Amino acid sequence: MDLLVQKYGGTSVGTAERLDNVAKIVAQTREQGHKVAVVLSAMSSQVKAEGTTTRLMEAAKAAIEGGPYYKIIDQIAERHNETLEQAIKDRTLQERTKADVGSMFKKLKSFLDAIGVIEEISPRSMDVVVGMGEKLSARIFTGVLNDRGIDAVFCNLENLVDEPFTEVNLEFCQYLQGKLAQILAEAGAQVPVFTGYFGFAPGGILKSIGRGYTDFTAALIAAGAKATELQIWKEVDGIYSSDPRKVPKAKVLSAITPEEALELTYYGSEVIHPFTMEQVTRAGIPVRIKNTFSPDLPGTFIDPKYVPDPGNGKATAVTVKRNVTILNVNSNRMLMAYGFMNRVFEVLGRYEIVIDLIATSEVNISMTIDSVSNLAPAIKELERLGTVSVKKGMAILSLVGQGMRNRIGVSGEMFTKLANAGVNIELISQGASEINISCAISDDQSDKALRAVHEMLE
Repeated sequence: MDLLVQKYGGTSVGTAERLDNVAKIVAQTREQGHKVAVVLSAMSSQVKAEGTTTRLMEAAKAAIEGGPYYKIIDQIAERHNETLEQAIKDRTLQERTKADVGSMFKKLKSFLDAIGVIEEISPRSMDVVVGMGEKLSARIFTGVLNDRGIDAVFCNLENLVDEPFTEVNLEFCQYLQGKLAQILAEAGAQVPVFTGYFGFAPGGILKSIGRGYTDFTAALIAAGAKATELQIWKEVDGIYSSDPRKVPKAKVLSAITPEEALELTYYGSEVIHPFTMEQVTRAGIPVRIKNTFSPDLPGTFIDPKYVPDPGNGKATAVTVKRNVTILNVNSNRMLMAYGFMNRVFEVLGRYEIVIDLIATSEVNISMTIDSVSNLAPAIKELERLGTVSVKKGMAILSLVGQGMRNRIGVSGEMFTKLANAGVNIELISQGASEINISCAISDDQSDKALRAVHEMLE
């Protein structure tokens, strides 16, 4: 029996009605003869600020500052209890689920009490607080499936990591894959409902992986168990050729390659987490993006075996990564190129500043970065090497597509489109893979830039 790993986003499980909808999808998948493993995000609404994860982070901050964190937790508890009462009809199952959920909130309050005493929180402690959201949704959904006659088991991954690791690397990922595959095997014929939170990650899960870590968990399960397919269920129809909110002519892509998906997710598309694509691409597992609220739509299929028509020559999609900063370093000393560049990158590495795009010459380095949290002290060190300038409010516009490898003049056409639209280009970069042409532009010009370049896809 083939295995489908289904990951559901926070808005997909945000209400009792939506939980019931997801349960129907799981039941239908099983009726089609598939084994199913489910991974859940924390319950959320259409407004991110009202989501469980955001509220839990607020509670942690309130505990540090002596604020009303009990009130926040009680509000979260009230919402979850109301949801489970509406979603689980069997009284015995309802009471059992409510007791487990109540125990979780009791432990959470005790944990926040301790944080309030020491008035600080470590990355590991923040992970514990934030991870409560996935524990709650997974436990409630297990009850929902049981209530529908589906034999499901709650799989709490908060203690999954029981060996020391210093970084999130290939060794760490393979370790997790093995552990998750074992849990899946032990579930047997039951439907395992996994928490998206898998426990402590080196440096903290939010810092090392980000808030999209539930997608990452699903990818680890799929890779470890050699699943037939990983399905990411969200509130969108699939991956679009551009942002449909900004580009009215954007269309859902029926199929793309993993290489294209990697480029799109890194350079602005929020449909799937970049770490997710790395895991499944390495394992050769296809990914399908589906809409929970329109399950009959085909979605987007990211297939390792998909080969675009070589005669097409068109790009696949255009995306934008916003809130980017350009950092320029111009050497004022007689340094050899390798010495100058090496010293610049040493400084950036020391302050954990990640570079997106880069353009270099003998005496100048221009690059884009998406976080300025450690930029100020880094600039002080960089100023010893040369003149430093910073330009904020920028964006990275990326044209992506396998077909561009076989077409001459793509970059020229792209830059002509931008020039005709009155968009000024600050920095240009084309990857060695030849499937991505990126440039840095002013963020306030990014919407019209998207529309202009999207004309190349029509």
